[in-house]
Amino acid sequence: MGVQWRERKPNFESSLECSLGGRTRNGARFYLASGVELTQLGSVFTYMRAHIATGIDIGTYETKVVMAESNPADERTLARIIGTGRAESRGLRHGYIVNVREATGSVMEAVAQAEKTSGVKIRRAFVSIGGMSLASVISTGAAVISRADSEVTDMDMEKAVRAAEKNIPGGQIINRRIIHTVPLSYKIDNKLVFGRPSGMKGNKLETRALFVTCLAQHLNDLVETVTDAGIEVLDIVAGPLASSLVTLSKNQKVAGCLLANIGAETVSIVVFENNLPISLEVFPLGSTDITNDIALGLRTSIEDAENLKRGVLSAVQFPKKKLDEIIDARFSDMFDLMEEHLKKIDRNGLLPAGITLTGGGSSAPLIAETAKTALKLPSRIATLSVNGKDNVKDSIWSVAYGLSVLGAGTEDALDQGFSKNGGGFAKKAGEWLRQFLP
Repeated sequence: MGVQWRERKPNFESSLECSLGGRTRNGARFYLASGVELTQLGSVFTYMRAHIATGIDIGTYETKVVMAESNPADERTLARIIGTGRAESRGLRHGYIVNVREATGSVMEAVAQAEKTSGVKIRRAFVSIGGMSLASVISTGAAVISRADSEVTDMDMEKAVRAAEKNIPGGQIINRRIIHTVPLSYKIDNKLVFGRPSGMKGNKLETRALFVTCLAQHLNDLVETVTDAGIEVLDIVAGPLASSLVTLSKNQKVAGCLLANIGAETVSIVVFENNLPISLEVFPLGSTDITNDIALGLRTSIEDAENLKRGVLSAVQFPKKKLDEIIDARFSDMFDLMEEHLKKIDRNGLLPAGITLTGGGSSAPLIAETAKTALKLPSRIATLSVNGKDNVKDSIWSVAYGLSVLGAGTEDALDQGFSKNGGGFAKKAGEWLRQFLP
């Protein structure tokens, strides 16, 4: 029997349907389909009361699964990891699933490991989407305030956001699905509103919103892959946004920062300002390109090149200066692309919280210094706080862990504007991000 819940007083800000057990910040109760409150159940459902959630990150190089458990008595603490699994990704290229059967096998292998370490059967999960499929676009829309007394309602806010969606240029939305909608700002009668416009008065409401999209075919293949592994997909979440939950603080997001995930074949970036994601971009190069450059430049094997990239001692004799030049050249290409993007959105040199690096490529020596020099911003390698221990530098788990934190519904996740939309991907994947408000 699936677990479902509803809030007693739904509205634009928090009208959510979810398939995970738990309680929201405003005290909404969770119900089974039978109408029995979850807290009335016996010990057989103890793991549901503990808010166990699963995140699945299907990357080009590896598939990772994280199971996390939130503490109902301490909702401000990030969910505790109780199980992990990883497997080599098969059937993917540049983040795209090119062979569903092979990709499904990788998911099943990683899931089996996580189940073994946690002792809990995985039946449903939050799943990330990434790679070259991801993109973002900003659009504006307006709505006439509907009430006779000219007071702005949640319905007016939603109408304005829907108008912005309709105004997205056709060329930027063809063959694509909107997975996240983030209202960035509102105006009433051409005057900027600081905070929520609901309850204010005027004649016309305008909004500027960020829409995160992905290729419809990629989304369908991703859902099919996980479903074929016997896992129900609760929702689809953009990988960089999931990662931000466990790699960035609220203070960093408010001040302005860039999160860069250096994957095997792609680099994904998301820019935050005023605690809102204002831009998301993916570039078609990654750490595998560095490995290939080293192999060609030093005339060595791919295996030795990978170890050299990571700073692992090798029996291979090589000129260190030449190795550093090869690595720096490729990283410079990556950071040049980031700099161009920041110029495009008028944020170059204007992000006080700087750049945070994550993903497998962030393990390369001196990468933080290279980023600092190239972007003229403070730079750091992402660390995770796992099970109460800080400074865990293996940030390759950040996407899967972020998904599980979102699923567990910890207070910290809710404070940063994330809510669960469970099972809503069939209508519009990831609509939970419309909870973001300036």
